[in-house]
Amino acid sequence: MSDNQDVNLPSNFLRSIIENDLASGTFAPRGDSARIRTRFPPEPNGYLHFGHAKSICLNFSLAHDYDGACHLRFDDTNPTREEQEYVDAIIDAVHWLGFDWGENLFFASDYFERMYAFAEYLIRAGKAYVDSLSAEEMRAYRGTLTEVGRDSPYRTRSVEENLDLFARMKAGEFADGTHILRAKIDMASPNINLRDPAIYRIRHAHHHRTGDTWCVYPMYTFAHPIEDALENITHSFCTLEFEDQRPFYDWLLEQLRAGGLIPSPAPKQIEFSRLNLTYVVLSKRKLIQLVEEGHAQGWDDPRMPTLVGGRRRGYPPEGFRLFAERIGVSKSDSLIEYSVLEESMREVLNDSAERRVAVLDPLKLVIDNYPEGQLEECTAPNHPLKPELGNRSMPFGRALWIEREDFMEEPVKGFRRLFPGNMVRLRYGYVVKCLGCDKDAEGNVTAVHCEYMPDSRSGTPGADNYKVKGNLHWVSVARGVQAEVRMYDRLFAHPAPGSRREGDAPELERDFLDDLNPDSVSVIRAWLEPSLGEVAPESRFQFERHGYFVADRFDSKAGAPVFNRTVTLKDSWTKGGK
Repeated sequence: MSDNQDVNLPSNFLRSIIENDLASGTFAPRGDSARIRTRFPPEPNGYLHFGHAKSICLNFSLAHDYDGACHLRFDDTNPTREEQEYVDAIIDAVHWLGFDWGENLFFASDYFERMYAFAEYLIRAGKAYVDSLSAEEMRAYRGTLTEVGRDSPYRTRSVEENLDLFARMKAGEFADGTHILRAKIDMASPNINLRDPAIYRIRHAHHHRTGDTWCVYPMYTFAHPIEDALENITHSFCTLEFEDQRPFYDWLLEQLRAGGLIPSPAPKQIEFSRLNLTYVVLSKRKLIQLVEEGHAQGWDDPRMPTLVGGRRRGYPPEGFRLFAERIGVSKSDSLIEYSVLEESMREVLNDSAERRVAVLDPLKLVIDNYPEGQLEECTAPNHPLKPELGNRSMPFGRALWIEREDFMEEPVKGFRRLFPGNMVRLRYGYVVKCLGCDKDAEGNVTAVHCEYMPDSRSGTPGADNYKVKGNLHWVSVARGVQAEVRMYDRLFAHPAPGSRREGDAPELERDFLDDLNPDSVSVIRAWLEPSLGEVAPESRFQFERHGYFVADRFDSKAGAPVFNRTVTLKDSWTKGGK
């Protein structure tokens, strides 16, 4: 651990493993100063989601805390699904979260030549063979969880024939699916993943980095341990679905180490539980469906559980790091309430976001005894707990915008805001007394009339003489800025989208799309205080009383701001919905 690091680091089983390995000298430095090496290995076939944020924070933070290094490595072994767009987006997202890999940026395609040579070594060692069964036949021969598999009739091919076929596969002589290279392990193994798994397949597809050089590509399960070994990774942290693959991970590295092809000691694969979060889906297939079918407006839709979506919604990167720290890591699957994520964002924003005033459902307030045409500047703090951030001016005049809900002609019991005869304070301004209201032909209130107390201005000697219970925010009609505000909420209305409900008929199958929240977004025209008219995209603020908002990173322009609601001031959801 670095001398400048906090010795009271959060404890978990991964830290215990690392500390035991460091104490025993299991992974001595191999020509560099890194004590441990971790990696974040995304496949460049989509945008990162909230679950990836947990893995990113985990791998980079552990490497940092133990004077190690974390690699960013793209497992680009399937050219039919991968694009440079995803590579660029992933790099941007990891940087945005606050992490840096220095010179340790790698791709599986960096090792294609060596991987091919390693596969040839396995063939020569009698540990791999070319199979010519169809995909359907392979599944039939593989067996089940209760029945052992059967040897392929091609399993006894000679080394020479296998090498020849594999070279011809590489040369592009065969169509996709004609042959496949399999490891030769044990078709009777109780672990299906050890029943001669595929390690190379034919793909006549253009690769985003290597072009048309290759016609055969390694399987992820073959490439991943090799990459770890060649990069001197010490601790290869994976989610629990890879636990059944660990025996093959260890088997492959043992074969290559026996042949002197990789260094010792071999990396350790260690599994932890993936992120399971209420009110979202994190399946890449389902996320693609949401985008392609138009249920979301792209991968960066602020309702999407993607990092680009979270960023556009205004979630701060520090919030993701705090969330990852709070939920910790374990070996047991658990379901995390979405409110835990929102509270992490709320805590960061409460500390960092400056305060501003916005009226989201405007109703005109006219102060009848205030001079027409006169404006004066009221002073408001940028942050109530951070005086060092200074103050700002808010123009006050005869006509103001207030929230429609702040007036009731016939108040209900306990209502403390504006109603005829009642007095309230206009925050940062004056105390006013309600005189009545104007209505249109349908009886709708169109304006509220008040009179103000000239000696009641906030911060002046006489202000405390007025004891009122209501305190309202407002925006100047003359100087306010009208803006589009997008009120985002959760994309799904049920905590487990697509899950069965108590009482469902046995034959009923639910579609996760049936749980889409029809009120997940609404667009309104709001009035904002003048200082919000020229803010830069991605500027975050607390709109007093309403929650936290961000200037949209793409649509917001100087003079024409567009704001997205990030999160409310407090959780307004229950386990059963809103």
